This record gives sequence, structure tokens and C-alpha cells, in this order.
Amino acid sequence: MIRRFLKERRSWIGFVLVTEFIFLLITFVDPTIPLPSAMYAVFLSLILFVLFLLLRYVKETKFYKGLEDRENNFDFTSMPDGTSPFEKVVEHVTTDQMEQLKEETNRMRQQLEVEKDDLVSWIHEVKTPLTALHLLIDRVQDRELNEQLTYEWLRIHFLLDQQLHQKRMPAIENDLYIDFVDLKEILFNEISPLRTWCKQRRIGFDLDLGVTEILSDAKWLSFMLRQLLTNAVKYSENNDIRITSGLNGNKPFLTIQDWGRGIEKRDLSRIFEKGFTSTANHTDAVATGMGLYLTKRVANYLMVLIDVESEPGNGTTFTLTFPELNDFEHIRGM
Repeated sequence: MIRRFLKERRSWIGFVLVTEFIFLLITFVDPTIPLPSAMYAVFLSLILFVLFLLLRYVKETKFYKGLEDRENNFDFTSMPDGTSPFEKVVEHVTTDQMEQLKEETNRMRQQLEVEKDDLVSWIHEVKTPLTALHLLIDRVQDRELNEQLTYEWLRIHFLLDQQLHQKRMPAIENDLYIDFVDLKEILFNEISPLRTWCKQRRIGFDLDLGVTEILSDAKWLSFMLRQLLTNAVKYSENNDIRITSGLNGNKPFLTIQDWGRGIEKRDLSRIFEKGFTSTANHTDAVATGMGLYLTKRVANYLMVLIDVESEPGNGTTFTLTFPELNDFEHIRGM
């Protein structure tokens, strides 16, 4: 702050030094002026000027220190009070701008909430004709056409479900209910809708669950597994998807292993980024780049660690490590 103050007042300092220099120059030119007296006067004036700068530093920087140290929020009470006319100008302009920004932020937040509620309501309304469409598809006798229609129906269903959970994500902390859940039941519920798609791609599931009860939120865990299972099916063909569970020390884990196309090494660090699809298959129009991004976000809230191992052409393994009971106690009441 001292350096900035001196930089701000360098014109004052320069003016005083130039004035003193001119006074001494006149003393050298005019022999009638005693040099010792002139130098004594210059010395006293410089001391007074230094004291003046110190007093001004204490007085002027108090306001700006308070302005610099305050938190970046819309709390007007933390705004320091200006004492000088210029400080009052800064205070009033800043307060007015903060007030306008606060009003604009509240307005935009309300608008986003309305749009989110409208979208969530629309998704729920669309699910009704989507359910009716599924019943109509079941009545199609042509096996090949039935499978094709079911696949497209699944895509629509999963995209709507993904969008619904994405909109609910900002309020996920209010929606969490942590309890012991049946992992086997959740997996069967998520695999069941994929049967027609798996049959079309000649994919089976091999389950070996050493641990079936874990501590988590059933709804959001189902969403995570849905994303991982659909990815495994989407990028595999003519092989089984192996799902295992067990204990790593005291922590339960779940692995989902496929033998599909795999992930390039250069992409592994980016697969959880929003919108990232792939560098090796960048023309894939089916991928949205949102599934794994949302999975990672949910995993952070559920305190689930996700590890990925993959080799191009030899498949991918996702390992989910769940927290111990003690790790979850502080949010179990949500």
C-alpha cells in the first residue's frame, strides 16, 4: 500500500523536490542569500513534507484498505465510509453500482428459476406421451422394427432424464437422502430398460456382487450407474459387460468393465469435462459430452471416487469407491 501511495502522489513529491532544487539554485546564483541558512530551510521543509506525507498516508489509505479488504459480495454494510469528497464520490458510485448489480442478479436468478421450473415441468409432461409411445412400440410385431424403435425411444428417454437431473443438480444438496441401499436391486432396475438395446448389440451382463448393501442416495446413485451403463452399451458390441463389487479395506467398490472401443490415453484426463466427447471419434454425433460430466458432479456430492482405466480397442473399466459409514455421517441427515 505504501508503494502505491507514493506512486499516486509522485506528482506532489516531484513538485516539492523541484521547488527545493530551484530555491537552492537561486541561493548559489545570488550571493546575498546565505547558503547555510538556505540549506537549513530546505532541510526543515523536507522534514515537514515527509511528516505531511505520513499523515496523508494514514488518513487517505484507511478508506482504500477497507475497500480492498472487503469481501466481494453485495453486502453494503461492509462498505467503508468515505471522509474526503473524493472518497465519498467513490463510495456513492460503488454503492449505486452494487445496488444495480444486486437487483439485476436477483432478476436474472428469478428468471432462470422460472425457466428451469418450466423446463422441468415440460420434461414431466413429455414423459406421459413417451410412456404411451413405449406401449405402442411393444405392440409392433416386426422384430427388427421393434428393436429400432425401442433404441430410438431409449435415446429420447435417457436424454430427457439427463436434462432433468442436470436442472436439479444445483439443488442436489436439498434432495439427498443418505441411507443403506440395495446395490443389486438398483443395478437390475437400470439394466432392465437396456435389454432390447443390448439384444440388438449382442451384449450381456455378468454380475459378481460381493457387496450388495452400500451407503448412498438411491436416486442419484441410479442416475450415475445409468450413465456408466449406457456408455458401456453404446461403445461395445458382441461382448459381455462385467459388473463386480467388493471391499477395498473398509470401503465398498463397484467396477463396470466393458470390452468396447476404449478411450485414448490423451482423452482420459478430460472425459469428465463438460461437453468433451472425444478426439479420436470427434465426428460422433451421438455423444453429448454431458453424461460423464454429470456423473462426476454427482459423485462429488455422494463422496464417491471414480477411477478409470482404458485401452483403445480393449475396453474401459470404471471403478466406484464408496465412503465408509463414518465418512458420511456429517451429511446423512440431508
